[in-house]
This record gives sequence, structure tokens and C-alpha cells, in this order.
Amino acid sequence: MLLLAACGGRDGQLSDWERENQDRLARDAVDKETVNRFPALPQPKDLMEFGVDGASSFRFYVDRASLSVAEGGVVRYTLVARSAGGVENISYEGARCPTGEHRIYAVASGGAWRASPGGWKPLAQRWDAVLHREYFCPQSVPIRNVAEGVRALQDGGHPFSRGFSADPYRSR
Repeated sequence: MLLLAACGGRDGQLSDWERENQDRLARDAVDKETVNRFPALPQPKDLMEFGVDGASSFRFYVDRASLSVAEGGVVRYTLVARSAGGVENISYEGARCPTGEHRIYAVASGGAWRASPGGWKPLAQRWDAVLHREYFCPQSVPIRNVAEGVRALQDGGHPFSRGFSADPYRSR
């Protein structure tokens, strides 16, 4: 009986330790997330370009059809980086908004996805930081839904990334 009391009680109540560590436990659950299904490879009609200053000769696109918002403030999307010579790098990625982290779930090779075993990492690439800060996680808050992300891409950035306090997307 003492063991049950130490584990949080019989009515589903949390122990003191669980209450004090809820945020860390939720983060750990998101750290262990796996994606078992990847989106379809991007179609040209679904690619939305976004600007990245100082990113060499590459142009960057998000596949609007792959955009999703998951639990834990994670925004997932397919990124296409195209060189001036037309070579494309395609990856399925995630941005964890509250912590400013990034992860690659899979890369496309030979017309198919290949899972990438890496975990969450701090934002390191300029284009990842731009997507995080200006489009999908303005002020470290995730977009609410796909439509909001598409609208931010269409408008060249989310209004919150420009410091606006009112959300013009709510009235549309």
C-alpha cells in the first residue's frame, strides 16, 4: 500500500515529483517522438518559396501539402533547397517552437524517403532559423494550424515575427 501512495495515489493524482517535473517529462516525450509515415514527395505546384538572406545561391521552398502542427509545439514540413544549377535537396523536418530546436526526420533520395535517426538540435542553419523565427514559430509560439502557416508563407512572414500584437489572421 505504501508503494501505491508513493507512485501518485489511486485516483490518478500526480505525485509531488511528477507535478514538479511535468514540463521536463512532456519535453522528454516529444524528444522520443517518431514519425512512422512521411508525406508524399513534393509536387512543384505545392512549393512555396521563402527568402533567406545571405544563403548563397540556394533558393528555399516549403511544400504546403506536407505542413502540419503536432503536439508539443512542433511544426513539421518538407523543405526543398534548390541550387542555381537545379540540384535539389529534399528533407522532412520539424521545428520545436518553445525551445528553438530543429530536427530532420527523413531525406529524399532516389524518389523515396530515407529516415534520418538524428534528434533535436539547436537551430544552426540560416534557413531553419528563418522558418522558425519568421514563419512557423514567431516569438517562439507555434502556428495554430496549417492555414496560418500557409498564410505566413504567402505574406513573406508571420505578423507576430514583425512585433505586431494583434493577430490579423483571426479576422480572415
